[in-house]
Amino acid sequence: MYSYSDFDAAFVAQRNRQFRDQVSRRLSGALTEDEFKPLRLMNGVYLQLHAYMLRVAIPYGTLNSRQMHKLADIADRWDQGYGHFTTRQNIQYNWPKLADIPEMLEALAEVEMHAIQTSGNTIRNVTADHFAGAAADEIADPRPVAELLRQWSTDHPEFQFMPRKFKIAVTGSPNDRAVTKAHDLAYRMVRNEAGEPGYEVIVGGGLGRTPMVGKVLRDFLPQEDLLAYSEAVVSVWNMLGRRDNKYKARIKITVHEHGIEEIQRLTEARFEEIKPLYTGADQAQLKAIEAQFAAPEFANRPLSAFERAYNADPVFRSWADTNLSEHKAPGYAIAQISIKKHGQTPGDATSEQMRVMADIAAEFGHDELRISHEQNVVLPHVHKDDLPEIHARLKSHDLATANIGKISDIIACPGMDYCALATARSIPVAQQIATRFDELKLENDIGDLKIKISGCINACGHHHVAHIGILGLDRGGVETYQITLGGDHTENAEIGTRTGPGFGYDEIVPAIERLIAAYMEQRLSEEETFLETYRRIGMPPFKEALYGDVVNKRSKAA
Repeated sequence: MYSYSDFDAAFVAQRNRQFRDQVSRRLSGALTEDEFKPLRLMNGVYLQLHAYMLRVAIPYGTLNSRQMHKLADIADRWDQGYGHFTTRQNIQYNWPKLADIPEMLEALAEVEMHAIQTSGNTIRNVTADHFAGAAADEIADPRPVAELLRQWSTDHPEFQFMPRKFKIAVTGSPNDRAVTKAHDLAYRMVRNEAGEPGYEVIVGGGLGRTPMVGKVLRDFLPQEDLLAYSEAVVSVWNMLGRRDNKYKARIKITVHEHGIEEIQRLTEARFEEIKPLYTGADQAQLKAIEAQFAAPEFANRPLSAFERAYNADPVFRSWADTNLSEHKAPGYAIAQISIKKHGQTPGDATSEQMRVMADIAAEFGHDELRISHEQNVVLPHVHKDDLPEIHARLKSHDLATANIGKISDIIACPGMDYCALATARSIPVAQQIATRFDELKLENDIGDLKIKISGCINACGHHHVAHIGILGLDRGGVETYQITLGGDHTENAEIGTRTGPGFGYDEIVPAIERLIAAYMEQRLSEEETFLETYRRIGMPPFKEALYGDVVNKRSKAA
């Protein structure tokens, strides 16, 4: 993984000194909250319902054991003993005192981490496929490019005060695990007719109050042009983007208002202007970065312990079948650690659990961990013969839940329990759904199913691209939950369709039960997933399950 240069370390130290002075002036009253707000946002500090929140960047989701240990130490010393992993591969601390945040940032700097540009109208944390460098279907590891983009975008003088926030994602695989089409700008690695690797450029994706699937801006971009092209895209939007209305300020609205053809024309023209300025320094930097992402030395070992456990232990077999993915190296696997035990808060990990995962990575996983956009933790490189021991350790710390991709593997934003913008609770709904289907013992029968929950229209829970999406809203002081069906976050991205009227807090879990019952009745076989069934039969059977014939007839008449 990337290691800080002397420049990186000095840069972060200087930023931390600046922010320490800004916090001191705020606490003394020399700065008002309005004056302090843009300064704290540039350093990842939010003011939530009950306390300040610090959002820490985990660039492209990659951590080592030392960094994970430090995150655990910070949780114990300055928070309440846990952290919350987010859909953008960050970690959030929900209870710090403002006076302590400079100390937290200093502690992060000790392990080459920071909170710069995790908020504000800037380019946010660059995210990537959480299987990067390990996936069997990968063309190449996208993380060196993600790191190059991170360095380019950090404190870029042209892009510090843009119309709104700007999110970039990168994947090196044709199978999209990075939700690229829901990002402002994304790069998906492809090969041209000559077999050369390059990138499909996607622009104008985003969720929130106006969800849109990103559009292809270029079919193929050579890797050597990636940084210049990124600058062209962002600078065009920075000039055109709406500053009169923050709800229309995202690049997706700019693309919608001007059309993809006009954005393409302007981007290509700007690209031709600035391309000559890129004389090779960026490619030299990329080469240096790539050298730091060399693959581990994979061992050639027998699989006897794995095979014994798999054949003799049904609990281990269930976990292996559900939580393991194919690795590019023979004898290895990608292991996903679910931090969504039934009834727990999705994305939360205690400091003890962080340390357990860190120690496992150091001993068995080539000292690498990843944070997924689905709020789980990944061990990207583990030999299969070590998996029985890994599973036993995870099990002893409530980390061996075999539910990756299942109905209880729910994405949920913090909702009204923490967020000042939220209009409904998300966490309790996720907990109740997971607990209910665990009680019914239906999770394995249901199979692959993505439920995502947002506590407001900002859609931090990605509900628009869920197979079953849940959006919590305030209707006259009452929590109401809308349901959408048929969303997809993969390379075949699609925005879900709203089913109809919303449901009250006490009604939403029974409504999900009815949906699942309808699916299991309608599917052609146990192998047909919920999404496949929905695409085959459409909305009507599910609406009937939710609302009955009366509502269906009424909606048809309307």
